[in-house]
Amino acid sequence: MLEAILFDCDGTLVDSEALHYECWQHILAPYQIHYDEAEFCHLFSGKPTLQAANYIIDQHHLHISAVRLAEQKNEFFAQYVETHLPPLLPFAKEVLQLAKDSPLSVALVTGSAKGEVMPILKGHGLLDYFEVIVTKDDVEKPKPDAEPYLLGLKQLNKQGAKGVAIEDTCTGLTSAKGANLIAIAVPNAHSQLQDLSLADHKVDNLMAAWQLIVPILANT
Repeated sequence: MLEAILFDCDGTLVDSEALHYECWQHILAPYQIHYDEAEFCHLFSGKPTLQAANYIIDQHHLHISAVRLAEQKNEFFAQYVETHLPPLLPFAKEVLQLAKDSPLSVALVTGSAKGEVMPILKGHGLLDYFEVIVTKDDVEKPKPDAEPYLLGLKQLNKQGAKGVAIEDTCTGLTSAKGANLIAIAVPNAHSQLQDLSLADHKVDNLMAAWQLIVPILANT
């Protein structure tokens, strides 16, 4: 019996990877560090900001703490997104409306900080689609740990075996499967080469993901 659907945000509902790249380039410019966008997204798509900061510091021998570098990026992103709203991915709003109109409880579980994701949700009018929103600020261990999805399930009062997660990266799938959720991968241009073998299903877009869910709902 399916009772809940939990969506990732960045790269799943919104095409924000390029925006994250632009913000990182701004933060790294004083250090004369530049990444090609394709290379950067391949390295860091779906990865926690702190993990990316640690990698960059190690690779370039920077004399700054990873925590502070990650804070600088998050703070700049929160300002930048106010005037540079990333576009929705195909069928995002349509599928959110279908989920809201269904018997399923709906949650957003994101690896982004509240200050990063809330301007995006408000800008696209998505807040009302979710009963629960879990951000990086709400957990001690972000994705790929299972804690974000476990918290989302707890707040929905649902069990993992009765829920489905929609994700785009290996990091997100690892978190979802750790919470015992059915996991559907909807990779984007930046994550399509990642190892998505943890997914129970892999599809090309959000509407195709919803079409997988419809027969399960019909039998509940």
